[in-house]
Amino acid sequence: MSLTLSDVKRIANLAQLEMNDAEAEIALTELNGIFALAEQMQAVDTTGVAPLAQPLSAILALPLRLRDDVVTEENHRDDYQAPAPKVQDGLYLVPKVIE
Repeated sequence: MSLTLSDVKRIANLAQLEMNDAEAEIALTELNGIFALAEQMQAVDTTGVAPLAQPLSAILALPLRLRDDVVTEENHRDDYQAPAPKVQDGLYLVPKVIE
């Protein structure tokens, strides 16, 4: 996949970016380079390669430090909401600002 200059200008317009022709040419070259790199990465055969939990596990034998998933803190919601002007069902009520 590669982009054209009109594609870059359309994307810049959608992103509300001001871009002259020289800047659009630079962006076009850089974006097409990114797409070319992605195509090269897609072409690599990864069958039989296990995904990594972290990048360092490819070169180091690091054990994963796992812990039990348990609650370690108390629920202080009521204390935090006590000074609020209005709350309902654990939610802060605020005035409507958008019509």
